[in-house]
Amino acid sequence: MAVRKILLYSEHRETLREKSGAVPLFNRTVRRIIRDLKDTLQAHSEGIGLAAPQINIQKRVVIFRPGLETDGEWRAGLPVALVNPEIVEASGKRRDFDGCLSFPGLYGETTRPHHLRVTGLDEAGRPCDHVYDGFNAVVVHHEIDHLDGILFIDRIENPQDLYTLRRNEQGDTIRVPFTVG
Repeated sequence: MAVRKILLYSEHRETLREKSGAVPLFNRTVRRIIRDLKDTLQAHSEGIGLAAPQINIQKRVVIFRPGLETDGEWRAGLPVALVNPEIVEASGKRRDFDGCLSFPGLYGETTRPHHLRVTGLDEAGRPCDHVYDGFNAVVVHHEIDHLDGILFIDRIENPQDLYTLRRNEQGDTIRVPFTVG
């Protein structure tokens, strides 16, 4: 398993800000990119999505772990790849949780669509047309943003919407407002 180092914004901001090029031909190279993305995501179990620019590949390839909400808890499934994804329909914008492996430990509230229709290629190179709702739409939108050089911090409307997590004395996870310095 060849796990690539995830890029961190502070060290590689220009790479994460570049717009990714389309995949012109589905071949072994694209399959290797998908495998590298899956291996990297598997090595970072807290992640639910990853885009090729995050592993320093400027191609329009993302993976994400679609999930289901059961008893108020969202559980991610197995990784799914999208090649050359294009949002053809988006609606139902509202605020929701956001975070990114490129900003470890930093989270926020962003406004994103909760209904998406996306076309592109699946991981076998076949055309696909999928509809994503709820948090799955949020995750797919976040990953497609990476392909356009847009980061979740760009969607933060108010600096107070950024936070970190820690455990309090009772062992409960609490939000701590993010402060610089």
